[in-house]
Amino acid sequence: MTKTNVRLITSESVGEGHPDKLCDQISDAVLDDVLRQDSRGRVACECYVTMGLIIVGGEITTSAYVDVINLARRVIKDIGYTDHKYGLDYNTCAIINTIHSQSPDIAQGVDKGGAGDQGVMIGYACDETDVYMPLPIILSHKLVKRFAEVRKKGILKYLGPDCKSQVTVRYNNDSPQEVVGVVLACQHTEDILDKSGEHITQVAKKEIIKYVAQPILKQWVKKDTAYYVNETGKFVVGGPQSDTGMTGRKIVVDTYGGLISHGGGAFSGKDPTKVDRSATYMARYVAKNVVAAGLAKKCMIQLAYVIGKAEPVSVMVDTFGTYKVQESKILKLILDNFDLTPREIIKKLDLLRPIYQKTACYGHFGRTEHEFSWEKLDMVQTLKKKVK
Repeated sequence: MTKTNVRLITSESVGEGHPDKLCDQISDAVLDDVLRQDSRGRVACECYVTMGLIIVGGEITTSAYVDVINLARRVIKDIGYTDHKYGLDYNTCAIINTIHSQSPDIAQGVDKGGAGDQGVMIGYACDETDVYMPLPIILSHKLVKRFAEVRKKGILKYLGPDCKSQVTVRYNNDSPQEVVGVVLACQHTEDILDKSGEHITQVAKKEIIKYVAQPILKQWVKKDTAYYVNETGKFVVGGPQSDTGMTGRKIVVDTYGGLISHGGGAFSGKDPTKVDRSATYMARYVAKNVVAAGLAKKCMIQLAYVIGKAEPVSVMVDTFGTYKVQESKILKLILDNFDLTPREIIKKLDLLRPIYQKTACYGHFGRTEHEFSWEKLDMVQTLKKKVK
C-alpha cells in the first residue's frame, strides 16, 4: 500500500506599489540607466521611502550621467502614485540623492575578474510547473500582477497601488493538487466601505475575487477554497504612508517563496559584478537545465565565493532524493560544462544589458520574457548527451 504524504505549502508576493518593491524598482531603474550608457559602470544603489520622502543612496562609478531624482519620479508615476490619497505623489514628494563612488579597494579585485563580494548563492528548479518553479510563488506573483492590470485598466477603479497576495497549496507526494487558501490584501479608496466605515462591502470582496483571483487560479481552486480579502476590514491607508520601504527586503518573494534556503543577498540595485545577483541567476540557470534534462525532478545549486577570487570556493548539488542520475555525476557535469567565474557568468547570460527594472517586481525566476536569459534551456541537450 502506497503511503500518501500530504503537505500544505504557502508563499506570498507583493505588488509593484508595495513600499519595498517601489524601492527595488527605483534602484534597478538607476542601474539600467547606468548600463544603458556605460556597460562597465559599477552600481550598488539602495533606496528608502516613507511618507512624502525618498532617499536614494549607494555607490556608483561610471562615466554616465544619471538624473536620479527625475528617474525616481518617473518610476513612482508609472507605478501609480499620482495622488496624495495614496500616501505618495510623484510630483510633490521630496527626493534626496546621496550616491557616491565605489571604494577603490573593492574595484581592484573586481577589475581582475574576481567576485565583488564573499557569500553564498542558491538556485533552484523543480518540474511541477511549466516554468520549473514551485506553484505557490508563481500563483502569488500572478495575483499581484493581475491586481496592477485590473487597477490600471480601470476594471476596478477603487484599487490603489499597494497590494499583497498569499497562496496555500495542498500537495500529495510532492505533487500540487489544489489551492486551499488565498489571501488578497489591496489598497482601496473609501468608496467601497460599508456603512460602518470599518470594512469593505461584500460586493467589493466578490468583485476582487471575480476579477483578480478567478482568472489566475482557474482549475486550482475548489468549492471549499478559502478567500481572505482585506481581513483587517479596510486598507485605505497604504503605500509609504502606512509602511516605510527599503531596497532588498523582499528577497524571499524575489526567489522561491520560502520553499528552499536563501543565500541572504538581495539583487536590486546591484550590477552583475556583484555575485549576490549574477551567481544566483547562474545557479538558477544551472538548476533549471538539470531538471529540464531529466537528471532530477528537483535541484538546488549552492555556490560560494570569496571577494576578489574568480572561481567559487564550493559548489553543492541537492536533488532532495529525486535524482535520476547520481548527484556526484550531476556535480561533475556542472563543473565540466558551466563556467562559474563572475566574468564568464556575465558573458554567458549577457548581464551587461539594461534589463533589471523588469526583474524588480513579480519575481526574478520563472519569467518568460526574453530579458531573463537565465531562464534559457540551451544546455539541456548537452547535459543529456554527456550523461550517457
